Formats: sequence, C-alpha cells, structure tokens
Amino acid sequence: MGLPLPMDNLHHMSVKITAVAKELPNYSKETPEIINFVDGWLDGQDDRFVRKVKKIFEGAAVDKRYSIMDPMEVFTASSFEEKNDIYTREVIDLGEKVLRKALLKAAWDPLALDFIITVSCTGIMIPSLDAYLINLVGLRQDIVRLPVTEMGCAAGVSGIIYAKNFLKANPGKRAAVIAVESPTATFQLDDYSMPNVVSAAIFGDGAACVLLSSDASDEGPEVIAEEMYHFYDNEHMMGFKLTNGGLQMVLDVEVPDTIAAHFPKIVHPFLDKQGLTIEDVDHLIFHPGGRKIIQTVEELFAGLGKNINMTKEILRNYGNMSSATVLYVLEEILEEKPENGQYGLMLSFGPGFSAQRVLLRF
Repeated sequence: MGLPLPMDNLHHMSVKITAVAKELPNYSKETPEIINFVDGWLDGQDDRFVRKVKKIFEGAAVDKRYSIMDPMEVFTASSFEEKNDIYTREVIDLGEKVLRKALLKAAWDPLALDFIITVSCTGIMIPSLDAYLINLVGLRQDIVRLPVTEMGCAAGVSGIIYAKNFLKANPGKRAAVIAVESPTATFQLDDYSMPNVVSAAIFGDGAACVLLSSDASDEGPEVIAEEMYHFYDNEHMMGFKLTNGGLQMVLDVEVPDTIAAHFPKIVHPFLDKQGLTIEDVDHLIFHPGGRKIIQTVEELFAGLGKNINMTKEILRNYGNMSSATVLYVLEEILEEKPENGQYGLMLSFGPGFSAQRVLLRF
C-alpha cells in the first residue's frame, strides 16, 4: 500500500490564478455618439420603431463601448468576408497584446507556458488564434493548444475550467486562457429584428487573459471547485445563426426568466458540495449579460445580502464583451486585494443553454 501524501505535497496540487490582464481595441464611443449612427441606420423606418430602438440603446446601462472598427465601418454595408478579415487581423493583434501584458504582470517567460486556450465566438478563424500567438509571442513548440468557439459568453469561465483540469492532472505547469471578442463584427446592417437591435445596444469589443498555474512557487487565488450546469431543451435561447451576411444573433426574450427559474439550482448545490452557503461568498464575479439579466440576478442576490456592483460597473464602462467580460470583473476584484480566506464565485451563461461556475479562495 502506498503511503499517504504529506500535506505539503497535496498543497502543491492546488491550481491558482496568477495574473489577469485586459486589452481594449482602438476605437471607442459614448452611447450618445452611437445613437447618432443608429439614427442614420434607422433612416426611413417607422417612427415608433425608431423611438423604441433609441430607448433600448439609452436604457442598456452601457455608457461606453470599444470597437475593433471605426463606427462608420460598423454601419457600412460590407460582406461577411470583409468583416471577418477585420476580425481576424484585430483579434490576432489584441490577443498578442493581452497575452504579453499578462505574462509581464506574472513575470513569466513566454516559454514557461504549457497550455494555451483561446476563446472567441464572434468570427471564424482556422488556424485559430492560439496558432498565431505561438509564433508572435514565441511560445514553446510542444505547447498544448485548445481553441474554444461555440460556448459564447460562457467561454471565459469554461476556459478556466479546462485549464484547471489540465493543471490538476499536471502539477508544476502553467496555462493561459485568452478571450478576444468582437461582437461589433457580427452586427447585421439589414436586420431590424429585436435580437440584432438588443445585441448592438449591449455588446462591445475587448480582450482579456488569465494565467493559471499548478506550480507551487506561483501565488494567487486558488481555483477550488468548478462545474458546468446545462439547461435541458433550451438550445434556442442564445447563439448565432450562420447566414450569408455573417453571424446573426439569436437571443430569446425568455433568457432572464429562465436564469431566474434555475438560479437556486445553479448556485446552492454547487456551494453545498464545498460545505459553503452563499453567505460565505464575499465576491460575486458575475458575467454582465445585459441590464435585464443583471436586474434579475441582482434581485435574487439582494435577498441574500449580496451585490453585483462590479458587474454593473463593467457593463457600464465596456458593454458585454461576450466571453471576455467576466474576466474584466475578475481583474477589478483582484485589484481590490481581497482578504486571505475570502471566497469568490465566478458565474457566466452561454449558448446551450448553460451556466459555468468556478469557486475561488483568495
């Protein structure tokens, strides 16, 4: 019979988040400036519809958003190929910048990375972003790659889950999760449907990178649990339809109510397995899906004496940047230097329909 592992060896098996960095595209506009472009886009539409759309933009709780394209380009007719070419070029640029920034924060050599996960759902690239980063940043020739495309807004947390599992199985290794999204590249000029309008009102572009490690010498909050939760028979809730004009947004009005209905099952059993309740969680690292989802979740959490102020702040300053957004919330919370022993719950929702959860101990 093997001897039990000494405690310090068990401790070495822990997976930690070592650094989080963000990178923003070149263009940005405040919401009133965007509404001027929307006016032009809606020219010739029914007055009542125009008022409704402007109200959606004004009430989206987004003050500013960033974009890989000049707004003029966003509101100009172009083919899927032209938009996707811009997406590819800019995603590579943002991905390189954000990875370098995170490596600098952690004081890691690029050759220290063993595993690279890139997540993006707002364009199509083969080879995927990670292949370009290997060459641009000078990563190892034997690095393990995992590109994740189809998990939408949930993919930032999904990436952390995949990295945690890899690192848990491989002590003394290091991983990078890089999320780069450009929802503006998916805006459909000839689509006046509510999903296209709502997504244009709430989404923005951005990039983020999280570095994780199972090396005992690396510091940072520990990833102590992770789980996915799949809503049965809700594939229609959220996603993209690939059309000749590009990626067309699918967004069901029922999303906030569906989340609310499942919410107790998403949060409580997950914490329960760790011997915790929501009262034990000090930091809610929640993906800002949009104003309605935030309101829904805020009401659910308020009853539990919790707030998601940081989530609202990120939505206000950047909009919903799909998979990257929750990582912006994580970075802000880390910069507030949580006390040792405090817990953080990461939570995001995406196509499938699914919820992804990660529990951190600071």
